[in-house]
Amino acid sequence: MAAVGGSASLQLPCVFSPKSRQYLAVCAQDGRLRIWNTDSKTLHQEYVPSAHLSATCTCIHWGPCRTVKEGPQRKKRKSEAGQLEEKADLLAMGTAAGTVLIYSTARGALHCTLDGGHSRGVNCVHWHPEESLFYSGSDDTNIVEWDLQTGKTRSKWKADRAAVTSLCVSPDGKLLLSAGQIIKMWDLGTKEVYRKFTGHSTAVTTLRFATTRPPDTNGLYFLSGAAGDRLLSVWQVREDGKDKNSVVSFTLTDEPKHIDVVTSKSKEEAVRLAVVCKDGQLHIFEHFLNGHCKKPLSASCTVQMSDNQDSPMPIPLLAATLGPDSRTVMLAYGNYLQPVMERVNIDTAERHICLSRNIQTALSLPIASTVSKVKTPIVNDKSKVLVPGLPGHQAPFKGTSLSSEKRKKDSDTKEMSIAERLGEIDLQSAASTVKGAAKGMPSLQADNFAVLLVQGLESSDGNILSKVFQTHKDMVIKKTVARLPLPAVLPLVEEITRRLQGHPFTAVVMVRWLKAVLMYHTSYLSSLPNLVSQLGLLYHLIESRVKMFHKLTKLHGKLYLLVTQVATSTSSNKVSEVDHTAKLVYEEESSDEDEASGDEGLPDEDSDNWEEEVEDHKEEQIDEGEENPKSRGGSKANRDEDMENGNESEEE
Repeated sequence: MAAVGGSASLQLPCVFSPKSRQYLAVCAQDGRLRIWNTDSKTLHQEYVPSAHLSATCTCIHWGPCRTVKEGPQRKKRKSEAGQLEEKADLLAMGTAAGTVLIYSTARGALHCTLDGGHSRGVNCVHWHPEESLFYSGSDDTNIVEWDLQTGKTRSKWKADRAAVTSLCVSPDGKLLLSAGQIIKMWDLGTKEVYRKFTGHSTAVTTLRFATTRPPDTNGLYFLSGAAGDRLLSVWQVREDGKDKNSVVSFTLTDEPKHIDVVTSKSKEEAVRLAVVCKDGQLHIFEHFLNGHCKKPLSASCTVQMSDNQDSPMPIPLLAATLGPDSRTVMLAYGNYLQPVMERVNIDTAERHICLSRNIQTALSLPIASTVSKVKTPIVNDKSKVLVPGLPGHQAPFKGTSLSSEKRKKDSDTKEMSIAERLGEIDLQSAASTVKGAAKGMPSLQADNFAVLLVQGLESSDGNILSKVFQTHKDMVIKKTVARLPLPAVLPLVEEITRRLQGHPFTAVVMVRWLKAVLMYHTSYLSSLPNLVSQLGLLYHLIESRVKMFHKLTKLHGKLYLLVTQVATSTSSNKVSEVDHTAKLVYEEESSDEDEASGDEGLPDEDSDNWEEEVEDHKEEQIDEGEENPKSRGGSKANRDEDMENGNESEEE
């Protein structure tokens, strides 16, 4: 039983059922829970949560096996009363919204929904050996103990300062391991910390008990793995409390993604590990836990998978579980949407094993065995299409153009060609723009485009498809896609994928068509068994298109700032020249007396002693001022009288 962490680890939840390993539960990228039967290698059940897009599944964990009733059964005999088989039934799923969903595989439906315990996303869930109890850890740093009989929380306590990323309950149900910034061991009876372990610098994503011995015998061991860490650390719970550091380390090639442990019940029994790393490799360990080991231990056997093409490509392993003997291993490989399950025998004496598989052949068996509900009509040479287009299709236009009337006069029984139909559409669209009749036109155009689009896809005529794809009206595109029959949806997606590889301007229009297809036909596309292989090229194409978008946006912003700064600096350097010429000149007319007095005061041009006369005149004024200072007031009064007389003369 493996519980995969949510926010701390980027891998998707993927876990085998306990004991018989009959089922494989996977939560894929689309948020759906898929349960695969490992015996028949087919999809057993599929459950779509109501909020699978907004509240995706972050972690899953199988409950303990129990006796369940699957439908009506005959009455058991007394000799068969004690032979009831226990099967894996309940499955706990933590979501990013903080709720926990309990799914029942026996009923094929949701058992119950538990909410109100966490305020943030759930990172890990783990069942108690008693089937009615289980625990959950969240980003809100709390651990919640749930009771399935009442559907409510039994207890809740704060576990750490950081988010709780992993949980594990001991086989006897008395101890609980939790990981946040540090690893803590809790006594479930008192809900108090029993031990603390420090040694990981990143978030711990994996916690497992390696032995079932009690802690007072110094024989209790557990292992832990962290994000980005290529080591699995083994810790010993000592009675004296001297257990600060790990005692054993297992080396890996990458961060651990899935771990299966066969616990040790005594010192004479070795612990067996099957660790699937993030790089898709499987490492198998076997070690006797008995105290401290100085050197890190390497895997006794490493398993890789590849295809059998001319240039082999690696096939990633998703999960692995050990069988009852030391040679049998159950593998799950491929992709999460449709994994391939296989039970293989591995010779652990070899250090490195590479398994070659044809994944397309392996996928063809479950695809062929599935029954499709979509009926495709059989078209052969004897089939005759009476009316092109959709069933019940009627002539869209009541009025006829001049060219169509001429053709009717020539021959009434002659069928219109594709080029003539395209011409009719152009004429009718031009006439509609002139007349302004835009109410019924989108539906009529969409009807015509749907007919032509189906014909173009069936005949692979590039001219017809190019003519249909030239439209830029969103309403026409949506109605055209909505009128398409289901068998034409997948060829349309393939044609859109092919055209997306062309010029970027063509891709802009193709994205509108792709958006309309996903809007109206998502339910049909999700029902196709081989959808992953058919839409793989489209997914990688879109990823490659938007890969550099963020960097180009940053570059565009920097260039915009530089261009704006240069334009601002050049505009500030250009100083406009000021025109000093007067716009208006006003000359005041002076009186004759002022002109006369002005002429008398100017010196003669022929006089050479102008400066001397001016200096003599200044000295005379100074002497007069010293002799008669009182004469200044009188002279000032005389000047005022002269000014008044002058003003009176001007008024006259």
